[in-house]
Amino acid sequence: MSFLVREKQGHVLQVTMSSPDTRNALTDDSQFEEFEVLCREINDDKSVRAVVLTGAGSAFCAGGNVKDMRDRTGLFSGDPFDQADAYRRGIQRIPRAVYSLNVPAIAAVNGPAVGAGCDLATMCDIRIASEKAMFAESFVKLGIIPGDGGAWFLPRAVGYSNACKMAFTGNPVRAQEALSMGLVSEVVAPDELIPTALTLAQSIAENPPHAVRLTKQLMRGSEQSSLDELLDKSAAFQAVCHAEPDHAEAVAAFFEKRLGQYRSQ
Repeated sequence: MSFLVREKQGHVLQVTMSSPDTRNALTDDSQFEEFEVLCREINDDKSVRAVVLTGAGSAFCAGGNVKDMRDRTGLFSGDPFDQADAYRRGIQRIPRAVYSLNVPAIAAVNGPAVGAGCDLATMCDIRIASEKAMFAESFVKLGIIPGDGGAWFLPRAVGYSNACKMAFTGNPVRAQEALSMGLVSEVVAPDELIPTALTLAQSIAENPPHAVRLTKQLMRGSEQSSLDELLDKSAAFQAVCHAEPDHAEAVAAFFEKRLGQYRSQ
């Protein structure tokens, strides 16, 4: 059975991590490969315009398997050089894959997002939390560090000070606190989580798809670009957008007060 279960509704793809018995822990190479395949196929499928990622059961994602850490098995076996290679060939495939997505990704955090699960949520562009959600950058509690890119993603999500507070203490952050620090955009009742996330995704998907993808490239590029570099890239992207038939259709739809009908529909 696949770890990542897909359900497509129009131009929105809902992806559910489906191992509730393990609280959707990230444990083996097959899961890492599924993330790579998923992200590659989304990028190749122009009919997909937004993605919602959530977890089955009571947890969003429990992160790594602590029993494997105790038993020194799987990802945590071998000498330090073996373990470093295992991280590079293993769980670090997830941040590279998710960060490569060309379309907006929304994390619908239904419950605890712990360790690598917390980092997975921050890899998404937007996060919406259930009232039952909890976030914990808990690596230090186990005497380890964020090995999956959390030290890169978390400060970009909540700022350096809040990221340090989470990472240095490892303490849990409840949904309302996550909202106050900007870790999530919205907190909703548990039964409203998926409908809210899908509604937001649909709102994104109603826009011209090339413009959304290019906008995401700019937003991501701004993290590492100078203002001059970003302005140059913006000018080039804008020229492409003005030449697109979708731009003409969007302008016509604006004046005619209707939804646009874009090429990939």
